[in-house]
Amino acid sequence: MLFKLIFEGGVALTTKLEGFNSRYSRNCHVFIILLTDAKLPRMMADQNIAAKLKNLLKQDKIQLWKPPYTDDTEQPGQQQLQVLAEQYAPLLGLPVSEVGGALESIRLQALKRGKRNQTFRETNVATLELLLPRDCKKASASGKSKSFMETKLDVPAQELMDRIAEEFDLKTFKLILNGKTLNAAQHLDQQDVKNHSKIMVLKVSDAEFVQQASEEADKVKNQNESLQRTHRGFQILSERDGTDDLHTTPFLEVADQKGNPLKIPHKEKKALIVAMGFHEKGRALMKRKCHDDALCHLLQADHHFSQCGSTLLGSVDNYGVLQLDIVWCYQALEALSCLDDGRARLLRAEDCFLRCYGEQQQRLLMIKGNTGREEALFLRLYLLQSLLSFVEGNDLQAQELLTKVESLYGRLCPDSDKMTELMLLGFSEREARLSLRACQGDVHEAAMLISNQRQEREELKHRERQKRKNMMAGISVLTEAGYSKKDAARALQQANGNVDKAFEILLEASQASPKSNTDREETVSPESLEQLLYLGFEGTEAEMALVLTGGDVQLATQLLLDNQGVVPAGATPPSEEEPSTSSSSADSELVNEVLEDISRHEDDYLDLTLEEESRLIATIKNYLSRESSQSVSRESLGT
Repeated sequence: MLFKLIFEGGVALTTKLEGFNSRYSRNCHVFIILLTDAKLPRMMADQNIAAKLKNLLKQDKIQLWKPPYTDDTEQPGQQQLQVLAEQYAPLLGLPVSEVGGALESIRLQALKRGKRNQTFRETNVATLELLLPRDCKKASASGKSKSFMETKLDVPAQELMDRIAEEFDLKTFKLILNGKTLNAAQHLDQQDVKNHSKIMVLKVSDAEFVQQASEEADKVKNQNESLQRTHRGFQILSERDGTDDLHTTPFLEVADQKGNPLKIPHKEKKALIVAMGFHEKGRALMKRKCHDDALCHLLQADHHFSQCGSTLLGSVDNYGVLQLDIVWCYQALEALSCLDDGRARLLRAEDCFLRCYGEQQQRLLMIKGNTGREEALFLRLYLLQSLLSFVEGNDLQAQELLTKVESLYGRLCPDSDKMTELMLLGFSEREARLSLRACQGDVHEAAMLISNQRQEREELKHRERQKRKNMMAGISVLTEAGYSKKDAARALQQANGNVDKAFEILLEASQASPKSNTDREETVSPESLEQLLYLGFEGTEAEMALVLTGGDVQLATQLLLDNQGVVPAGATPPSEEEPSTSSSSADSELVNEVLEDISRHEDDYLDLTLEEESRLIATIKNYLSRESSQSVSRESLGT
């Protein structure tokens, strides 16, 4: 089953909203890689060599932290290390000096790790590995992107954050462990932080110069507000049912591949729309190469997807695409120490695609009639897996995966002459590229496919307008009978547009007693409080807002947004049914803001030029070919 997020553009074709009649399909994504800096390939190569040496040492059962490789004063056994370097250098095709240096680095790391383990056993003081931001001043000065910090684990994460801020001169940042943001108020051990845990320090903002302090402060405020406003905007959209004037009040609808609405429980639908909205916002930030901000939004999307049922997530590919985006952000941020989490996410993505598309993509072929466009997802999946395999020292697996990538690249890379031929027929560049991929480069078939898709879209528009017309007529009948517009719309949706059946639903509902506001829970759940803290609100204000709104996260969020994150004295909770004019105006502003970042094209996430991918392919291929040539040289020397 495939999912789309529908933008209803109104019955009349207007310049502003007609574009909203496209669909958000499969959580659009754009992968961006920064290869202008030679540091990342160097880091990749270093980790590749270290991984291979560790495998050799493990096979030979050699422990470098013990004699004869380390003496009683923890000094290196130079002679023995030299012999070992001379033994391994031909196997790796590297100079003896380079292997010797790598062995010494591994030996020192092992000694330090042993000391840290002993310290943890004796004092319960853990050592955490911190991956610092690339532009962190102290990290740049030392030439190292990671550092270590000792701490107790039964302390709030805020205590660790304060120490990091002081030691590394960082002002605003988040701590990421295995793809999840640490809650500053909770203890480290309650959030699965352990001795030797690798934690990513994700910089939100850091004033580089005094004269830029004001701008940086605005940046921090803007990012927090962006998360809050994105969340609120999509909450508003998830509540709309399409009964208002669509010229001014667009709404979102979850639909299948053909544009037909899917029936999903209301609570789950709301979580899904918010999750997909955060993902789309993150994708837009990735396009602008704002990977720090993008990762914040993508992790928030991951959080909201977890609130959807496992059955739902198992039947759509949106969740798998999100995992790819998160791992690509890790890579773009040069966060190689986060690749353990990346490996797990890629496994989830691959499993998701196999369930949704079928082992041989037979389900996708049955639904869409072709698989060419979706192969871009597999190209990126295999490319990231190849990168991880190389970093882990598994050159053979990296090469096998890269071979798959190059095969897909050859099929998906557009032919410029064929593109031009289709564009001369009046088709857009996007249509030409995607149709050629779907039709394996056949220009005639591609032109037919585009024409058929255009016709299907027009037919869908007509059906949606007719459905809208029938819905409004039914609502008019029910409201004349005394029912509210909102109740009438919900009843008609349940009755599939049948007015008589909707009457029966409304009559049955009128027998039930409406739930009173006094039924709201007086206590604040930790989950609700955590959601508001995650959005950047202060703990005290967030708790007060939840108490005031009876634990309703949506109303608490609106209350805080309306008052700049502070609960004013004598405040009353926002009305659920009849918002004020100012609130309605604010809602419209939020909705328009979040809609700006959502693609107007249903296949935008597949419309890739593959330029960025080709650069990463070339980088990995270069290193693997170097290893291969060195291997051939070793074999020649052996004969």
